[in-house]
Amino acid sequence: MDVIPLLMLVAGSAAIAGAARRTPVPGPLLLVAAGLVASYVPGVPEYALDPHVVLPLLLPPLLHMAALESSYLDLRANLRPVALLSVGYVLFATLAVGWIAYLVVPGLPLTSALVLGAVIAPPDAVAATAIARKAGLPSRITTILQGESLVNDATAITAYKVALAAAVGEGATWGSGVREFLVAAVGGVVVGAVLMVPLHWLRTRLREPLLQNTLSLLIPFVAYAVAEQVEASGVLAVVVVALHLGHHSWQVDFATRLQEHAVWKMVSFVLESVVFALIGLQLPVVLRGLGEYGIGETLWYATAVFLAVVVVRYLWVFPATFVPRALSTRVRQREPDVDWKAPAIVGWAGMRGVVSLAIAFSLPTAAHGGDVFPARDLVLLLTFSTVIGTLVVQGLTLPTLIRALRLPGRDVRGETLAEAQAQSKASQAAEQRLTELLADERNQLPLPLADRLRTVVERRRNAVWERLGTVSAATGESVDETYRRLFREVIGAEREAFVRLRDERRIDDEMLRTLLRRLDLEEAAAYREGEE
Repeated sequence: MDVIPLLMLVAGSAAIAGAARRTPVPGPLLLVAAGLVASYVPGVPEYALDPHVVLPLLLPPLLHMAALESSYLDLRANLRPVALLSVGYVLFATLAVGWIAYLVVPGLPLTSALVLGAVIAPPDAVAATAIARKAGLPSRITTILQGESLVNDATAITAYKVALAAAVGEGATWGSGVREFLVAAVGGVVVGAVLMVPLHWLRTRLREPLLQNTLSLLIPFVAYAVAEQVEASGVLAVVVVALHLGHHSWQVDFATRLQEHAVWKMVSFVLESVVFALIGLQLPVVLRGLGEYGIGETLWYATAVFLAVVVVRYLWVFPATFVPRALSTRVRQREPDVDWKAPAIVGWAGMRGVVSLAIAFSLPTAAHGGDVFPARDLVLLLTFSTVIGTLVVQGLTLPTLIRALRLPGRDVRGETLAEAQAQSKASQAAEQRLTELLADERNQLPLPLADRLRTVVERRRNAVWERLGTVSAATGESVDETYRRLFREVIGAEREAFVRLRDERRIDDEMLRTLLRRLDLEEAAAYREGEE
């Protein structure tokens, strides 16, 4: 691909994603719609989805970022529902949807139908969790959707390889399929477990933030490549490493955490924008090879497969939610009570995404013996229509469903109270440590500087409590919000004074950059404190 089309794709996707934040339409849906429209605009180049780029180059960083922001403890607490969705549901959907497609589409071989089932089995929860957070879903449902998305791609890719081996005539058996699945799953976890400790050790030993962030960017690709090299699951290796690094990120230097957060936010924003735009841009490529199928029958096949995907997910989600609870006292004791509303949301949040398309585009054009791969173009079309259908139909209606069911959202006041209590305990520990340090003759400070340290600790203690306090009738701000606004104004005045001194040639540009960086770090700390 030429540089200019690539730049157009990245810039256009980022612009649309940024504009989507000012509209009620979820960003992924707007990007897909823009891609569909742009695919038929004269002059727009053809962007063919290359699985050799998506799977090893786009999937690892997206999974890495999602796992870094996930909670290892929350995922462990919800391991049963996450495993049932990310492993059990994907295998069930592969067989059920594949069988339905085999019955609906005349002449479609069962092996090709199972390939289709594996391709469209894994939901892409990037869109689902984005909508869930925006709609204020309870944290447990969001955790389950996130956990599903971290692991289900590994299950689907392995199931696809087994089904593909049968479709191209490699003589795959159920035994070999189970064996390959176990090798990929266990191997991916083992590779991740082997890599996570030395990688974390290296991150804590490096003292240069630039080197640390370079390592951070390389980690998902290294984990994926090493696992794939030994025929294990690269997806699981990336997830295991990222969960460990995220759980222990507090041990890394603060400057690295600040830079890493900003870098990965940017990388994730760009990649997610490009990925959803690419989905829409595939329409001409998909339609090109469908000359033998009429519009009417193609629409019927697409509708039937879409409905099968939706129904099959509910056929799994509801029993998987309630049957274990009915059979096991331990499950009832360990997990909170749940009614039908939560599985209704989880069942509807089954949008498919770019991984399904990438796997479909990797289908070979010929089977063993040189024969044409049976129904390859139809499998590609049904994958595309399912991805678009789930993103549009389920993505647009999910917020409405959430509001209609009136699920209890996040308890913002309760979370703020818990944060204030935690900060109070931390401030007590900080005050005690400060008193111990100042009692040492080696740490003696002038009284104003010692008082400044005490003021900083006291400020942190009070800031969260102030968010629970009264709101100013004049400004509509809490005391904490007013403080942060005035703090930014003061910082801004200092920044303008430094620039004025540089323009008057009283300081040089190098000194200006040093002074501005100090202000930037102070403002960033205040901003993150308020954002959180």
